[in-house]
Order: sequence, then structure tokens, then C-alpha cells
Amino acid sequence: MFRYIVYRIVGLVGVLFLVTIITFSLMHAVPGGPFDEEKMPLSAEAKANILRKYGLDRPLYEQYGRYMWNALQFDFGIPFQSPGETVTDLIARTWPISMQLGGMGLAVAFSFGILLGILSAIRQNTWVDYGTTVIATLGITVPSFAISILFIVLFATIWRVLPTGGWGGPETWIMPVIVYALGPMAIIARYTRSSILENLRMDYVRTARAKGLKERSVLFIHVLKNSLIPLLTIMGPMLPGVMTGSLFVEGIFRIPGLGQFFVTSIFERDYPMIMALTLLVAVLIGFVYLITDILYALVDPRVRYVRGSK
Repeated sequence: MFRYIVYRIVGLVGVLFLVTIITFSLMHAVPGGPFDEEKMPLSAEAKANILRKYGLDRPLYEQYGRYMWNALQFDFGIPFQSPGETVTDLIARTWPISMQLGGMGLAVAFSFGILLGILSAIRQNTWVDYGTTVIATLGITVPSFAISILFIVLFATIWRVLPTGGWGGPETWIMPVIVYALGPMAIIARYTRSSILENLRMDYVRTARAKGLKERSVLFIHVLKNSLIPLLTIMGPMLPGVMTGSLFVEGIFRIPGLGQFFVTSIFERDYPMIMALTLLVAVLIGFVYLITDILYALVDPRVRYVRGSK
């Protein structure tokens, strides 16, 4: 296991290096720049001074090398859209909001997703199962921005029971959290249903029933425990969303989180912010997948990571 962890960490470093190269190359390959005339009318001399200030007048390889050297010292530069603070300060200010949104959303998603999955499995081929399937299908297929707009129209414009956006109190959390949770909840419900139905056909379930255990005990003591193990696999891709929020949800509901600043940075061509946020997301995804694999190996004794034997 130790060798596997070391191997994955080394691989993660290589992936992060490639991510920075690809992101840096794409940023500068797109026509235009952060200080074009249509964005910021400047004289030629003023524009040259700004480019010199941020080092954008130097060759690309030198810009990349300087950025990586500073990044290794946790200096990610100064954002173009907010020159009064560093990139690190801006992330520290907005990240807690995104984590709050993502944490509440994922908690709702897992709570209701597992519940719907259990109900759908034990009431297979009934209206409960069909209704859950419809809800899950809508949650997966309908984009979050469409659901966000629908919620705003219904609850904020027509019925006027909730505010249109912001992040200032419990009443402002309801719509963003529900919209954020719908997609993951649908996936969790389908995974839970399929896993429970698969485990109900296993030999150990027939043995437990033959020993006289009640159906409730068979389901909640034996089947549910084994059925939740596969959820660790889908938890991995969901956890980075907890820590970075949702781009569409934060943008539509005007939540001042990391996701909204990421979108703004892309439109404003804010190179330091784009690089820092892309690197942050890549690090989070890499470490979450690593932790998920380790947890999967600890929970399921059938899983073994022995590279030396291969």
C-alpha cells in the first residue's frame, strides 16, 4: 500500500505539471489579451507599462518559468481584476463560501439520494420506483442553469417567498443548495438502487433469510452496508465540487464564491487567477481520487494494491 501511495503521488506531480503547461499554452493561444482596447482603453505607453508590471512583455517560456518558480513558493501573483489583493488572499476570501455551498449540497444529495435509492429498490416496479426514476432522470439530464432559472422564476418572481440570489442567510441558501444537490442526488439514488438490487441476489442474503432474520435486518444490517461501498467510487469526483462550488450555480445566484470568480477570470483573461484556480482544482481532484482509492481498499478487503506482484 505504501508503494502504491508513493507511486500515485509521483504520478500526481506529473499530471499537475502537464495541467499547468496546457493551461498556460491555451491562455496565450487564444487571440486577445487582458488589456485590449475594447476592455480597457489605454494609451500605448500606459499599456506597455502595465504589461511590463505584470511581466507580460517577456517571452512565454520566461513567463511560465517565473510563474512556476513563484508558485512553488506559494506566490500565485496579483489578479488583474482585483489588483489590491493577491490571488492567495482572494482564494482565501471566496473559498469558504464555495465550500459551504458544496458541503451543504452534497450532504443533501447523499441523504436524499440514498433514501430514494433504498425506497426505489425495496419497492421495485411500483409507482415509487417509477417516480424515483423520473426524478433521477430529470436531475441528471436537465442542466443546473435551467433549473436555477426555473427556481428563480417560481420562488423569487412569481411566489416571492425566497430572494433571487446572494449569500447572506438561510433563506438565501435554499435554492442554490437544492439546485446544486439535484444532479449528485440523482446519480447517488441510481447507484444505490442498482447496488441494493444486485446484493439482494447474493448468496449471503439467501443464507441470512434461511437463518430466520427479518427482512428489515437483512436489508439494513447486511445488504445496505455492502451496497454503500460502490458509492465511494462516485464520491471521488463529487468532493472537488464541495471545495470549489458550482460555476453555474454561483454565477446565476450571484454567490461571491470561488466558482463565480473563476468564470469572471476566464472572461476577463485574468491569467494569474486562471492558472491558480486550475491548479487548485487539479490538486483537489488528484488528492481526492488518491484518498478514495485508499478508503476503498480499507473498506473492501478484496481490493489489493500490490504493484510489485504485477
